[in-house]
Amino acid sequence: MSDIKASDIKAREPKAVIEVVATDLQGPGVVACPNPKMTLWSTHPKVFIDVATTGVGKCPYCGTEYRLKAGEKVHGGH
Repeated sequence: MSDIKASDIKAREPKAVIEVVATDLQGPGVVACPNPKMTLWSTHPKVFIDVATTGVGKCPYCGTEYRLKAGEKVHGGH
């Protein structure tokens, strides 16, 4: 019998990487996770992840990584 728990296996699974474009951004350069395209969109509380600053953001709940597509320009609201 193995001492491996389901939570250990889940922790080792690769996390999703989602490429976003400027029109996917909400507010000041953020994306919402979970997003409506996810199969289980209500699996954790909605969080807003900044991708405008560095081009990459990661959800603290599910580990999904959001990457701004190369060459995309984030426009300011002013």
